[in-house]
Amino acid sequence: MYLRTTKRRRVDGSEVRYLQLAHNEWDSASGQSRAKVIYNFGREDRLDRDAIARLVKSLSRMLPPGKALEATADTGLTFVESRTMGGAYVLDRLWRRLGIDKTLNDLSDRRRFGTNMERVLFALVANRALAPSSKLAATSWIGERVVIDGLDAVDADTCYRAMDWLIEIEADLAEAVYWSTADLLNLEVDLLFFDTTSTYFQSLGDDGDEVDKFRVRGRSKDHRPDLPQVVIGMAVTRGGIPIRVWSWPGNTADATVIAQVKDDLAAWKLARVVWVTDTGFNSAANRRYLQRAGGHYIMGERLRSGSVESTEAIRRQGRYTKIAGNLHVREVVFDNGIMRDRFVVCHNPEEAVRDAAVRDSIVAELVDRITGSDDLDGDARTALAGKIAATKGLKRFLRVTNSGRLRIDKAAVTAEAKLDGKYLLRTSDPSLSTEDIALGYKQLLEVERGWRDMKQILDLRPVHHRLADRIHAHIILCWLALLLIRITETATSDTWTNLRHELDRMHLGTFTTPAGTIERRTATTPRQAVILKNLDLTPPPQISDIRPTPTPAT
Repeated sequence: MYLRTTKRRRVDGSEVRYLQLAHNEWDSASGQSRAKVIYNFGREDRLDRDAIARLVKSLSRMLPPGKALEATADTGLTFVESRTMGGAYVLDRLWRRLGIDKTLNDLSDRRRFGTNMERVLFALVANRALAPSSKLAATSWIGERVVIDGLDAVDADTCYRAMDWLIEIEADLAEAVYWSTADLLNLEVDLLFFDTTSTYFQSLGDDGDEVDKFRVRGRSKDHRPDLPQVVIGMAVTRGGIPIRVWSWPGNTADATVIAQVKDDLAAWKLARVVWVTDTGFNSAANRRYLQRAGGHYIMGERLRSGSVESTEAIRRQGRYTKIAGNLHVREVVFDNGIMRDRFVVCHNPEEAVRDAAVRDSIVAELVDRITGSDDLDGDARTALAGKIAATKGLKRFLRVTNSGRLRIDKAAVTAEAKLDGKYLLRTSDPSLSTEDIALGYKQLLEVERGWRDMKQILDLRPVHHRLADRIHAHIILCWLALLLIRITETATSDTWTNLRHELDRMHLGTFTTPAGTIERRTATTPRQAVILKNLDLTPPPQISDIRPTPTPAT
């Protein structure tokens, strides 16, 4: 498609030019292409140029941001390059609003750096949120593809020095970030959720990953026990705001980290806090530790642990109370004169139906496997029992008689049916209602959402580092990126995936003229305007820089 000009000579000898929008079509009959007029603009000297400009601007919305800038550039401007700027602009303004820039600059005054390390760390955080990559690839992204205010370029060595410094100041930075975030969002920290995950490392080496005692094999939550890993912990408020992260060697058990986590946050002198954790952290030692200095806990309790308390809590009769959705709860209190614990039995009828269906399927498979086993000799039946025991879920309902015959354990099936749709919670707090306890525990899903976003949106893995401190610094960068993302999502009621897609459409173009260089951004789209308004941010200036061409010395 192109703009076509035709001429017509009038009687007085003057020439009139007409403009048409046309495109070529192949004429198979004549064996040549012919111009087909799509629209007639009329005489060139009577052309409504403002209307043409509006049309070009409207059509440019269908182009990538860089091409749109090139298409709408004023006459005489030469288009040089285009970089994305919307996402980095929003993250930078939130970074400054939280005072992270001031905190880092204050802390850097104690050291003499040749580069503004605050800008380098922000750029690495923005990279995690906008275009996750290795630190080496991030340097190209910073220098060629994005606009980072105050940082035109950076090398990999500077990035690594910034990460090493980040480890040194982690405690001071985390506390400062927490209090500024608490003031900004009026955070409620009456409930504090904590959970762990793991992330594994894929490398050509085998034993080499075990040498540093940090990347080691352990219980993998990514279902990769064959690979070395590290364990990561995160504390989250009830609103889903992550306030701090930790990392430990890959063979660290969940039950062993609670004391360190509580002690690290105790230095912040928080008000009364109730810790919410899942069953992996439930131990008598951890429960006692969390109750120090007036603290309390809500913990998941294993239904099948066989403990006296859990067995009795399920056995005791009581009336359920329906709360939110399909959740029903009832309370059981144990008081031995020394410790008083409250148990809340939660029951979801819909989950009970699913649990029953799963169990019926398992029992049906088990019946199919043991049918005809009476005709086998003893060794063959023993081998069959071993295969069944190795299959997840089947061993629980298998019973071997005194004579070695294989049968369905009906007592186990009946006992399991009593647990359908149920889970058990334990708390030391005497003031919380059963509804607050049950719904508070369900909010532990906020931590799981944080892990999911870290791994899927921020690309926590692969980790391109070997040293323990660099690995932990990488995790801190991911935490800071997640913090900015959560604040953005909370203010806009939208997902970061949608927000990032829209903000990435805002580009900054560089143009040159004989008089100098000018930097001009794309027009703010209606959706971008809504995002900025919800975040209480003003749009960046349309023209960000004008640099006249230096006058040659005479």
